[in-house]
Amino acid sequence: MMNGIAQHSVLIVSGTQKGAAYITEMLSSSEFYPISTVLNGGEARRLLLQNSYDLVIVNAPLPDEFGHELAMHVVEKAISGAMLIVKSELFDQVSAKVEPYGILTIQKPVARPLFYQALRLLIATQNRWRRFDNENKKLQTKMEEIRIVARAKCILVEYLRMSEQQAHRYIEKQAMDMRTSKRNVAENILKTYD
Repeated sequence: MMNGIAQHSVLIVSGTQKGAAYITEMLSSSEFYPISTVLNGGEARRLLLQNSYDLVIVNAPLPDEFGHELAMHVVEKAISGAMLIVKSELFDQVSAKVEPYGILTIQKPVARPLFYQALRLLIATQNRWRRFDNENKKLQTKMEEIRIVARAKCILVEYLRMSEQQAHRYIEKQAMDMRTSKRNVAENILKTYD
């Protein structure tokens, strides 16, 4: 974050230097940094293996593929927002194909106000998606902890003949006494008895 403005990393994939330069020039350097550019889908895929980007803008067609395949790859494999820029005569056909993947499509020639509005929409969507993804990860971690603690309780019931309630209290007390989590206590129980 620079001067209170969140910065978004951008990968521009365009079959021509002129197209890449035009898109780069439309991006505000204070908000969009770093900006990387490549000239084909293969280069973009290699770069995406090494780096992550908040936004990927594909100016179709590319020399080695049309570009919608790359955009679909981006949203399936990475936590990046994808924008696909296509000729106006192909807009309806292409957008129908990629919208189910959450890819934003805009038409050429690109008007600056529309481009900027599309970027704002893409950023807002990505922010929302990241929040959902973070919540999902927290829930998965919590569910895994519940499963581990439940398995540890079963072991205490089986091997030490505790009731389920006693096993629960035992794990909680051990966690408080040892100043650790119930999950750590449960994992130690599992290591001891498994």
